[in-house]
Amino acid sequence: MKGTDRAQRITLVRLDPFPGEFIHAEGETDAGAAVRVCVGPEFGTLGDADVKKAALEAIQGSRCDLLLVCAFAFEASVHEQTAELTKEIKFGKLAILPVRMNPDLAMGDELLKKTGTGNLFTVFGEPDVKLTTAAGKATVEIRGVDVFDPSTGAVRTGDVDDIACWFIDTDYDGQSFFVRHAYLLYGGKDTTEGPYDKLKKALRAEIDEGEWSKLYSATSQPFDPPSTSKIAVKVINHFGDEVLKVYTVPRMS
Repeated sequence: MKGTDRAQRITLVRLDPFPGEFIHAEGETDAGAAVRVCVGPEFGTLGDADVKKAALEAIQGSRCDLLLVCAFAFEASVHEQTAELTKEIKFGKLAILPVRMNPDLAMGDELLKKTGTGNLFTVFGEPDVKLTTAAGKATVEIRGVDVFDPSTGAVRTGDVDDIACWFIDTDYDGQSFFVRHAYLLYGGKDTTEGPYDKLKKALRAEIDEGEWSKLYSATSQPFDPPSTSKIAVKVINHFGDEVLKVYTVPRMS
C-alpha cells in the first residue's frame, strides 16, 4: 500500500479475515502496529456514517493503532470526518486513513494480472487550500496536498509539484461535482511538448493564448459566491489518484 510517493508504503506482515460487520480484516504492519481494515461497497461511495461505525468496531475488544478505510469512492466530507473521529475516540490512539482502491480491482483476476505495477491501494490526504474573499468575489489557491507518510506515520504537506490538475465546483450542491473551473499544473505553461500539448492541438481551433495560459495556475480566477454557501475542490495527482474536499464560503456583505 503506497502513499503519493512510490517510495513510501505501509507493509503488512500479516492480514487475516475478520468476521465483523464493518471490519473485514485485521493484521499487523512490519513496524508492529495493529491494523483493522474496512472495505467499502463495490458500487457507490463510502460515507461518514460508515467510517464512524467502522472506527467504533475497530477499537472494541483489542488494541488497534491504525484503521484503513478502503473504497473506490468516498463522500466529499469523509477526509474531514476522519480527523474529527480521531479526536472523538478516547480509547487509545487510533489513526484513521482513507485508502483509495484502484478501479482495476473490479476487473476479473485474469485481467488484473495484466495491469503492471500501478498502485492498487493509495493513501491520499486532503487538499491544502486557501480561500480568499474580497470585493464580492471568492478566490481559491491550492498550496499542496496533505498526505500520510507511511515511513514515519506522520501527515506531511506536499507542494503543488505533487498535483497534476485540480478543479473547482464553485456552487456545490452536496451531491454532484460539476467542474466549473479547471487548472493544470503538471508540465508547466512554458513546456513546448508538455503533457497537455496534444490536448491543445486536438482542439483544432484557434487558441486564445491569454485564456489558455490561465489554465496553468495554482490560484483560481475570481468567482461569484455560491448560492449553496459551499464549494468543492478536487485534486488529482500524477498517478491518477484523486481527492475531493468541501469548503464553506462565508457570506459576503
